[in-house]
Amino acid sequence: MWRPGAAIDMPTSHYKMRLMKKRSNTNPLTLNRRQFLCMGAGLTAGLALPGPLCAALQPGRHEERRLVFFNTHTREKLDICYAKGASYRSEALDAVYMILRDHRTNEINPIDVRLLDFLCAIRSKAGPNACLHIISGYRSPRTNKMLRQHSRGVARKSLHMKGHAADIRIPGLPLDRLRRIAIDLGQGGVGYYPRANFVHVDIGRVRTW
Repeated sequence: MWRPGAAIDMPTSHYKMRLMKKRSNTNPLTLNRRQFLCMGAGLTAGLALPGPLCAALQPGRHEERRLVFFNTHTREKLDICYAKGASYRSEALDAVYMILRDHRTNEINPIDVRLLDFLCAIRSKAGPNACLHIISGYRSPRTNKMLRQHSRGVARKSLHMKGHAADIRIPGLPLDRLRRIAIDLGQGGVGYYPRANFVHVDIGRVRTW
């Protein structure tokens, strides 16, 4: 039985991942997990990442920010401190990118830290034991095109393809309450899908539907 604070449990050591370069027209690079983590750590170390976007999360210099995820498709779990104060932890971000990958193609893409801070703020408001169940995180262009062929509700330029959106629910928290928490934070778009039992959140312009 998984408990908050337990180690990451993701079966990733025996298959290859794909890393889609952001805003690139080149072919995807086929990388194993070790190569991806090394590349991600190098890239993250060279970035001056923005501070926490959310007014609800103004961390102190030594305050840790934690995310707890459960991927509803792969059954993977992750409980991790991804930032401390204004600093983001590169290895933790790599683990987040992996659990939020496109589960249909196994393509991995960086997730904007502003979205992670938004999700962290939602979790903070939902309660200390809240676990974010992920229905959709990163979505590759190929997957997005396929989904658009089956649903009018999928945007052609979906923010999922940029690592700017996630579809979530929190067990034990009414879906309308989750929607209200996200709206009240005022950090981007919030979509309500009660029939599918999830709330969409993104870091685009503030709007609701």
